[in-house]
Amino acid sequence: MINFSSVDSRMEAAMLDLELLRSFVSVVEAGGFTRAGERVHRTQSTVSQQIKRLEEDVGQVLLHRDGKDVRPTEAGERLLFYARRLLSLAEEARDVLRQPDGEGAIRLGIPEDFAAYRLAKLLGAFSRSHPRLRLDVRADQSKHLARDLERGELDLALYKREAGAKDAIAVWPERVHWVTSKSHPVDVNVSSVPLIGFPLGCIYRAGAIHALESAGRAWHTAYTSSSLAGIQAAVAAGMGLSILSEMAIQSDHRVLTAKDGFAPINRTEVALMAAPGASPATLRLADRLAEFCDDVQAKAA
Repeated sequence: MINFSSVDSRMEAAMLDLELLRSFVSVVEAGGFTRAGERVHRTQSTVSQQIKRLEEDVGQVLLHRDGKDVRPTEAGERLLFYARRLLSLAEEARDVLRQPDGEGAIRLGIPEDFAAYRLAKLLGAFSRSHPRLRLDVRADQSKHLARDLERGELDLALYKREAGAKDAIAVWPERVHWVTSKSHPVDVNVSSVPLIGFPLGCIYRAGAIHALESAGRAWHTAYTSSSLAGIQAAVAAGMGLSILSEMAIQSDHRVLTAKDGFAPINRTEVALMAAPGASPATLRLADRLAEFCDDVQAKAA
């Protein structure tokens, strides 16, 4: 006769805990326990204990630990694929149950140079994993994104601002540089610096003008565009100098330094902000964006 209580016990033991899987995925993606703990809002020791429990549950060693360097074992690589699928399905199920009568929407604002980067892949994956949600993404100047978030016209925004404010889900310091053309560099000793940038109100434009005027240098507008691609092309063609974030600098650009006579501009940062009363799905997208920006910062360090 079958002992059903024994079967049920074995099945329960075989179930994978989503919280443990979430910590496991975070450790792999962050490359360590400390940064993973920051992502899942747990201490390093708690995350370490969760990984130990998960390894005991599956009966496999999942991570190679070499000092601060952490990487998945062969078994960990196999589990990683399924862990991501399970977590994605769990999020989708929660969204469906919370909004049974409609798809809902998330209105997201991002800076232009983020739109041109691999963030598009993250947003595409989020949309596919949340088929009942409509994702409405707008790339614009940071001043417009901040204004529209305050007006309630956006649910979530990732935008650039001067460093120092503390009213954000997360912030990341920006690395920005003066750039000129690699093939057709502008003479840095010209009497009036030709300036390339976004329209009036751009934080980079304001920073560039402030830096030049503080150094007592004359300047004039050589090229203005609301398109990042237009600004990048104008710099590459040698039409003038501009200030760009590291992720927007291209191979046909050359970075200028203080040795060239261009002092650093005021510090800027990227801030992630959500509207009051943001939906659970919006906050989950905020978590994904925070992980994305953490990864960008780690690779740039």
